[in-house]
Amino acid sequence: MYCKCGAVSDARHVFDKMPSRDVVSWTYLIAGYAQNYMPAEAIGLLPDMLRARFRPNGFTFTSLLKATGACGGCSIGEQMHALAVKYNWDEDVYVGSALLDMYARCEQMDMAIMVFDRLVSKNEVSWNALIAGFARKADGETTLMKFAEMQRNGFGATHFTYSSMFSAFARIGALEQGRWVHAHLIKSGQKLTAFVGNTMLGMYAKSGSMVDARKVFDRMDKRDLVTWNTMLTALAQYGLGKEAVAHFEEIRKCGIQLNQITFLSVLTACSHGGLVKEGKHYFDMMKDYNVQPEIDHYVSFVDLLGRAGLLKEALIFVFKMPMEPTAAVWGALLGACRMHKNAKMGQYAADHVFELDPDDTGPPVLLYNIYASTGKWNDAARVRKMMKATGVKKEPACSWVQIENSVHMFVADDDTHPKSGDIYRMWEEINMRIKKAGYVPNTAHVLLHINEQERETKLKYHSEKIALAFALINMPAGASIRIMKNIRICGDCHSAFKYVSKVFKREIVVRDTNRFHHFSEGSCSCGDYW
Repeated sequence: MYCKCGAVSDARHVFDKMPSRDVVSWTYLIAGYAQNYMPAEAIGLLPDMLRARFRPNGFTFTSLLKATGACGGCSIGEQMHALAVKYNWDEDVYVGSALLDMYARCEQMDMAIMVFDRLVSKNEVSWNALIAGFARKADGETTLMKFAEMQRNGFGATHFTYSSMFSAFARIGALEQGRWVHAHLIKSGQKLTAFVGNTMLGMYAKSGSMVDARKVFDRMDKRDLVTWNTMLTALAQYGLGKEAVAHFEEIRKCGIQLNQITFLSVLTACSHGGLVKEGKHYFDMMKDYNVQPEIDHYVSFVDLLGRAGLLKEALIFVFKMPMEPTAAVWGALLGACRMHKNAKMGQYAADHVFELDPDDTGPPVLLYNIYASTGKWNDAARVRKMMKATGVKKEPACSWVQIENSVHMFVADDDTHPKSGDIYRMWEEINMRIKKAGYVPNTAHVLLHINEQERETKLKYHSEKIALAFALINMPAGASIRIMKNIRICGDCHSAFKYVSKVFKREIVVRDTNRFHHFSEGSCSCGDYW
């Protein structure tokens, strides 16, 4: 009773006072620790249980394996597996499912598959554990294959199945596959609960369809804090600052207790939307809700001030932080210095990042970009030399687009695609048409010491532009184009995409590492503040 009510310390007190114990009392306490997010304590009871000469049963192993999966310790998991084999519990469907889930959480999918294949009988739990494992690895293709295999073997999808599927597609931005699973859910006749609805909402938002995300949110009968937070995070990532603030105020009116994620999302929205006054107000409001700011909140607040050009205020804020600033805090300031071309403060912030996180490859690249963008080529060369000496390499930019069931990936100046000739001819046509509409290449975004003509040539074939040209060739007229990029979208490409959306009458959604850009009729959802 105490364990189920979350009062584990009281449960332990009762356990310690018991004059005699059996396997059930040991199992209840182990399960209580595992269910109340105290995995180390659950695992720590096992040696005492064995010394007391009690043999773990199936329920004991299920709880122990859950605790092991939460710890993420593969070596402990292997010991638990060996013990389950020793006591002949490893082929039990429930223990086997827990074993499978444990290996999947420890990212040992080969072992998870082996356990699954050895199960004499399988049930919905074992299938769901396998599917969830592939979903956590963002392996959308295998997740979908196992989902279909589950159906063929006569097992119906549950809410856990659908939740895993939506999570997998959210991570890779696979909108069409997500829609297919959504249709499957509707056909199954299952009610849209908050548990499934939250992951579905997240899938649509992360796959670039804010319209569908809003529809899911509006249709959910019961919304919990996760529902509200997911929608708020989506608005923040799309740069819809004012809508995010309105959404935040709506949460407050509902009387729901706000948490760290709620405030982090609204601060991010204010940062992306340039809402400095509102951001300051919400940062100060955290104490009214007894929410202690964590390092992510400080990073977001520094980003808020930095993006707005308040670099001195941001630096003073860093100095006054009640905790030691981390590399992420200094990194946010460095990013703002890059945006506003403040080389002196950028060097100061970069020095702190190098000291706190010398293995991070991003800050040296940012520092080089600051010097190159301000024409300080000697300093830029010094940073480049330092990068070479320490083995730092800039992450190659790549963009990809999905056409039907195939993903096509491109890098800058890519000529490896079978249709590269058609793609380059298409971009020349695009370039000509958008120039007529007023597009002027911004060569300031080429951070190389070369002449103007060479700079313009370099701009032409960035990975996102090649991906866009390929999509325009292969997608039907009027269809929305969704492009993913592994780093921040280039400023010139951002400008070009606005013109393309107007000239070619297309909606274009670009998802980069920071946010979404939704281009339509010559403008972007970010309002050119990004």
